[in-house]
Amino acid sequence: MAMIGLACKAGSITITDMDTIEKSNLNRQFLFRSRDVTKLKSEAASAAVRTMNPDLRITARATRVGKDTEAFYDDAFYATIDGVANALDNIDARKYMDERCVVYRKPLLESGTLGTKCNTQVVLPDLTESYGSSVDPPEKSIPVCTLKNFPYTIEHTLEWARDLFEGLFVQTPESVNLFLRQPGYLDGLMSQPGAQPLDALEAVSDCLIVHRPTSLADCVAWARLRFETYFASSISQLLYNFPADKIIDKEGPFWSGTKRCPHPIVFDITLKQHTDFIEAAASLRAHMFHLKGVITPAIISTVLATLQVPKFVVKTSLHIETDEKKAATAATAARSMDDDVTLEDAIRHLPPPSNFAGVQLSSNEFEKDDDNNFHIAFITATSNLRAAAYSIEPADRHKSKLIAGKIIPAIATTTAMVAGFVVLELYKVVQRHAVERFRNTFANLALPFIAQSEPQPPAKYKYGAVTWTLWDRFDVRGRLSLRDLLALFTEKHGLTITTMSCGVSMLYTNFTSKAKLALRLPLTMKEIYEEVTKKALQSQISHLILEVNCDDEEGNDCNVPSIFYHL
Repeated sequence: MAMIGLACKAGSITITDMDTIEKSNLNRQFLFRSRDVTKLKSEAASAAVRTMNPDLRITARATRVGKDTEAFYDDAFYATIDGVANALDNIDARKYMDERCVVYRKPLLESGTLGTKCNTQVVLPDLTESYGSSVDPPEKSIPVCTLKNFPYTIEHTLEWARDLFEGLFVQTPESVNLFLRQPGYLDGLMSQPGAQPLDALEAVSDCLIVHRPTSLADCVAWARLRFETYFASSISQLLYNFPADKIIDKEGPFWSGTKRCPHPIVFDITLKQHTDFIEAAASLRAHMFHLKGVITPAIISTVLATLQVPKFVVKTSLHIETDEKKAATAATAARSMDDDVTLEDAIRHLPPPSNFAGVQLSSNEFEKDDDNNFHIAFITATSNLRAAAYSIEPADRHKSKLIAGKIIPAIATTTAMVAGFVVLELYKVVQRHAVERFRNTFANLALPFIAQSEPQPPAKYKYGAVTWTLWDRFDVRGRLSLRDLLALFTEKHGLTITTMSCGVSMLYTNFTSKAKLALRLPLTMKEIYEEVTKKALQSQISHLILEVNCDDEEGNDCNVPSIFYHL
């Protein structure tokens, strides 16, 4: 934009980014240098392009764009801009900006990169579909049985390790804190669809009763017992259920194809891979319980020299599912294999929360870029130990971080190309070309492959004799009451509103009790919104987007545009 002379003699560019520059950003952003690390991205980028083109009129902001900043990026802000160019890193932010552009009827130049792949999309008011009009197919997930019992690639063991990290150091402290602070936690836990209450209660019991640590040594002992469970006992149990020489009638050996026959890992304190797991797991456990200090090799050696590890006892009645469909829906699919506690036992043995006054656990929200927090260290050690059990080639820390952190390396060539494609479409927007001249682009440098297509027109809908698209809406002015709004739709549009919502808040339904409806009919939609959400709208908010379901004059449900309700 700077080099083509956009916003030099007239107009302006506004950029915003709440993030600061990290060292890893330097390989994919031409505008940043080492001296810019820790500076705001928007300010550093603005300063860099001003040196390239001193005539550029640009404003840098550091306020994120989202639901919570709509009072900042309000009607007045959108009235000052002619269009939006996205350079975002997540789907939710893209969808939000797409919705804003539809509401304010602004052109949008959407783009993104993924390694060697890149794409651009042009969104034009009334003429094209929006970014949110189509949905990418969901990513393929690893089958449950493969993940739990039959891994055969390092990606499988890393996913298992990542899930284990989430369960032990994120979900467990959250469950404990809810048990201690939230009245009715147990009732709520039982009523959650798809919940596994026994797992949550066992985690609470483990943290507060069975293995509640008071020292770093206790954390080391807990980590050693976890090692035995994950890499020895569970493998021994699997081999009891499916021995190495197991033959299936008409199919041949059970352990064949992608099924790798595992072997239990015998703990050896002289092996760094083993002590890496102990150090990382114990350190994360200590952080959960606010225990100060560092887990040193000396502490590990001292604790493990006297620690008695219970011998594994096979569970003859335990069933391990091998059918993927059954495993995916079974409530017991993720059950741990270290005890036989029933749900009733778990509830009965839990003391009242009042016994733990002042106890608050810390969660370890996954952060891949901090080399000192033991997150990647735990995942790497855990994955490689599981890989060793299944004779899978291990991965070093760097590769483990890339896969577990879902890091797609950014390639400067791809970035430059997608920027070029966006600017070509920007020329057309500024010069007001016909829609037939615009192009959406998909490219993959690895093949290499480039495809361009004319933007798709918006889908058309109909109610009665009226045809509409996503760009249409009902504009309602005058701060109408609910009664007047319902009457307006009936008299002017021949529609009966059956439900009305704003975001996740339901403001009206036609089956609301008569007494409640009588109280709401005289209220404006702003007053009803504030009553339902129990929070006042900021004075800068000038409208509500109301989604409605309607019946036509024949009583048939019909699809209609949303309401742009001016406050």
